[in-house]
Amino acid sequence: MAATPLAVPLPARRPARARTTSALATLARRRAALTAANPRQIAVPLLTPILFATVIAPALKTALGGLGTHIDYTAFVSVGTVGLLVPLAAVFAGLSVLVDRDSGAQRELLAAPVPRALLVLGNLMVVLALCSFQVVVLLGVAALRGADFHVTASGIAWFTGAAVLFTVFMYGVAETLASRMTQQEEYIAATPAIAIVPWFFGGALFPIAALPGGLTAFAKVLPLTHALALMRYGLVDPRGTGLHDIWGMSNTTTEAWLSLAVVVAFAAALTLVAIRVFSRSAVR
Repeated sequence: MAATPLAVPLPARRPARARTTSALATLARRRAALTAANPRQIAVPLLTPILFATVIAPALKTALGGLGTHIDYTAFVSVGTVGLLVPLAAVFAGLSVLVDRDSGAQRELLAAPVPRALLVLGNLMVVLALCSFQVVVLLGVAALRGADFHVTASGIAWFTGAAVLFTVFMYGVAETLASRMTQQEEYIAATPAIAIVPWFFGGALFPIAALPGGLTAFAKVLPLTHALALMRYGLVDPRGTGLHDIWGMSNTTTEAWLSLAVVVAFAAALTLVAIRVFSRSAVR
């Protein structure tokens, strides 16, 4: 009689989605260990924004009399300072990508059987978590200093959406530059133009309507201007003065959705660009 071979069951393969999620979580944990391994790495980027929110803003309010409107100037500048905190955190995270490429384990990660886009997205997850913590601390300190925030559920949603999307956009910029540049010195030299200069034009310390006409038009195309207007609409100015300065409409809700669409477009575009540039630089 011929022997009948026994069927050996093959091990069940995990769904592709589960493998992708697991890989993304592993990459994010690794990046967190590199960029937020100690309290100093988390606290140092907070020092300048907290200084603006708790010392400079109240001093300017006393010296200049505030904005001359219903808006509390300390709260106005505190939210505006988010526009400095997030770019600085994103740029520092981009610098760690350069270091990882030159002297870290990026080459080994590129050889691993995971999509290269996950390396960028894993880094982005860490930046989002770090910025979320820092923004909460910043606004909490500002509130203790006397900033007058108008907190509602819908306002928190507008603020959170704008802050998250702006963080995604800024990290896309930082990752793209880190992939394009070969030297850390070159990257650091570009930091002021990326993280600081737009902050002065985006309405962080004063409304963009106070700028000369040409600069006001320039400010309206900056994603930072739209993000700050949305964040202030959420927590500081329910009337949407910053949104009116951009769009000049009478319907604040429509203006808010338009500005949100602008920030969404910038965030999506720069994330795709960052993934593409990183993938291309990885084969050089």
